[in-house]
Amino acid sequence: MGRKVTLATCTLNQWAMDFKGNLSRILQSFQEAKALGAKYRMGPELEICGYGCADHFHESDTFLHCWQVLAELIHAPECQDIIADVGMPVMHKNVAYNCRVIFLNKKILLIRPKMILCNDCNYRETRWFTSWKMERQTEEYYLPRMIQDITQQVKVPFGDAVLSTLDTCIGSEICEEMWNLQSRHIDMALDGVEIFTNGSGSHHELRKAYVRVDLVKSATMKCGGCYVFCNLMGCDGERVFYDGCSMIAVNGKIVCQGPQFTLKDVTVNVATIDLEDIRAYRNAIRSFCEQNSRAPAFPRIHVDFALSGDDYFLPVSKPIEYQFHSAEEEISLGPAIWLWDYLRRSGQGGFFLPLSGGIDSSSTACIVYSMCNLICEEVNKGDSHVLSDVRRAVSDPSYYPSDPRELVGRLFITCYMGSENSSQETKSRAAELAKQIGSFHLAVVIDAAVAAVVGVFTAALKLVPKFKAHGGGLRENLALQNVQARVRMVVAYLFAQLTLWARGRPGGLLVLGSANVDEALRGYMTKYDCSSADINPIGGISKTDLRTFIRYCIDKHRLTALEGIYSAPPTAELEPLVDGHLAQTDEDDMGMTYAELSVYGKLRKQNGCGPYSMFTKLLHTWDWLTPEQVADKVKHFFRCYSMNRHKMTTLTPSYHAETYSPDDNRYDHRQFLYNVAWPWQFNCIDTQVKRLQKVSSAQQEHNFSLPSKQNDGTSQNQSSAGNTKGGNNQSSLTPGVMVALTTEAPDYRPLETTECWLNAPINGSLLDNICRKCPDLLTTGNVSFPESKRPRLSVAMVPTEV
Repeated sequence: MGRKVTLATCTLNQWAMDFKGNLSRILQSFQEAKALGAKYRMGPELEICGYGCADHFHESDTFLHCWQVLAELIHAPECQDIIADVGMPVMHKNVAYNCRVIFLNKKILLIRPKMILCNDCNYRETRWFTSWKMERQTEEYYLPRMIQDITQQVKVPFGDAVLSTLDTCIGSEICEEMWNLQSRHIDMALDGVEIFTNGSGSHHELRKAYVRVDLVKSATMKCGGCYVFCNLMGCDGERVFYDGCSMIAVNGKIVCQGPQFTLKDVTVNVATIDLEDIRAYRNAIRSFCEQNSRAPAFPRIHVDFALSGDDYFLPVSKPIEYQFHSAEEEISLGPAIWLWDYLRRSGQGGFFLPLSGGIDSSSTACIVYSMCNLICEEVNKGDSHVLSDVRRAVSDPSYYPSDPRELVGRLFITCYMGSENSSQETKSRAAELAKQIGSFHLAVVIDAAVAAVVGVFTAALKLVPKFKAHGGGLRENLALQNVQARVRMVVAYLFAQLTLWARGRPGGLLVLGSANVDEALRGYMTKYDCSSADINPIGGISKTDLRTFIRYCIDKHRLTALEGIYSAPPTAELEPLVDGHLAQTDEDDMGMTYAELSVYGKLRKQNGCGPYSMFTKLLHTWDWLTPEQVADKVKHFFRCYSMNRHKMTTLTPSYHAETYSPDDNRYDHRQFLYNVAWPWQFNCIDTQVKRLQKVSSAQQEHNFSLPSKQNDGTSQNQSSAGNTKGGNNQSSLTPGVMVALTTEAPDYRPLETTECWLNAPINGSLLDNICRKCPDLLTTGNVSFPESKRPRLSVAMVPTEV
């Protein structure tokens, strides 16, 4: 009896709207899957057209070209004698659906539409598609005539159904359906489906891979079965990067792991599983069997084909431990491949980077260096596609990259744009790093250009602006800093257009930006300065992660020039030096640290906090600060954020890597014109601060504690272990929920001696004493309350007193 089946999950680097290239890569995946003995080939979501087509999904041409490509696939010899599962958009009854089209030997078996659409963060699927809402139901879909001519079918099933082969049962999920709390694989498992497939378009975020792995493992851990997960790879023309992680799991254990990062356009991974393992696993779960016996049935499409064969000697794939990358490795790999995809598909001849000698621009340079290392490694493995692309990029048909530094010198131009405000230290650091990675490095001085621009202003208005250090005002100081930054942007694009011409090569260069996600969130950048570029590989990465990445590069690539860059304080170097040394640092300019910026960003985006909610949360997170200090920090952040939000409308397209990115193109949709005073929100904060001040003052003034008889007849507080400092309840306000006694009637005014009871919060140990010694709460201290004025417990949030 046949029991073993071999399944293929295909990771493809597709490109939106590149139907010719996408077809070629799909066909290659079929060839490799069949060569590896697979009988079922699974491809990623919307692989025929590419996931990132966006509003092209509103065009009828997109659907037409998808059917044309599908016709090529159905007819191709590579696609015979294997169940093919491909992703494409399909319009049914004038409604667009995101679908899986499953076919075998020139016959379409089923068109399965996506039932749960992803519509958050970077995803806008409901803008283009409609979810299929009829569970366990199918309709007849009338095929285009070009497909009818090949398949000899007029209509095929369209809807929520499963495939029943001669030896097993297969059901499909599509991306978000696995992430949803009503995942379809649960219902399918209860109806006997043994193999679940999931074609996804899941983008990269730092530290996200473990979530996918947990979801895939848990999908079959509870109910048994085989889960085949497939994802895209690379940059398909958008800000996001798809990071593979295709895998196969059986009964809650990973048996096949595909790469998370690779330069290969096509990667096919296969696993051989034993269907009897699934059946034994399920039969041992008695609760599953009970639920299975009453589960509703899916429509089943009979397939006269077996995935198994004469497999007695065929080994089964063994469980493996999934190997994860560290965050630093993810930064070195994901953005590097994203840059390579952009470079080779844009047809440009390399990159140009203003290299300042700071953490950010150095991180961008290290990512380009990592890209060249990856290229050389892949070429040495014999990848002809990568070799062809790199030869086209360097305009040399005979070139063979073997040394990453030599390749960097061909593809990467760095330039230190100094001014009278630049220090010798940053200049030397930039030059040393460029030497170690091998970039073609330039050093220019922009003072003449800056003076010329300022001279135009002076000639027109007869005024000479001055830096603050030279007696000028804040507006003059800021304007003179901005003009330097903007001149650098103009110079960068001039050199990007003409440097290859000067070196005798055709083409131009892509300008790289190097502003991190925290600076974008704060707005700590000049609009249309050298942060304005063609693309930015670090625009979605925090300063904290970039620092750990720099340390990783020091250890991994032995780039000792980064040691000085790592230890130097971040600075824009736009204000005059003092005795040849820096007088300006980024954190002083911003009025907040980069660590604080990360906290603000996560609370704002991940936790959905406005000013007031952020204040209440930070009261307890930053318990070493007073409420007034926390309030001032939160207000300062929101003022800066709202004043600078307009800069996000011109933000350089950046690699998406962080969950609190402020990119308003697709990820973070908000207005860019704010009332920067936030009067209502800030008033709520001020009101709460005053209440907390009153509570704290009352407790400090009265220094109240409950009387408690001791063996020696003295009276003291009984403190719970670890509840207060020094074992007493004097003026230490424990952060969290605090309890205070008040009266039910607002008009009741107790004696002065009870004011402390009414106003002071009571922490854990005091509350224990109240419950133990005053269980009826009818009396408080020496003061008795009438029955009608019975005290009650109320809750107030207070910070720790510093």
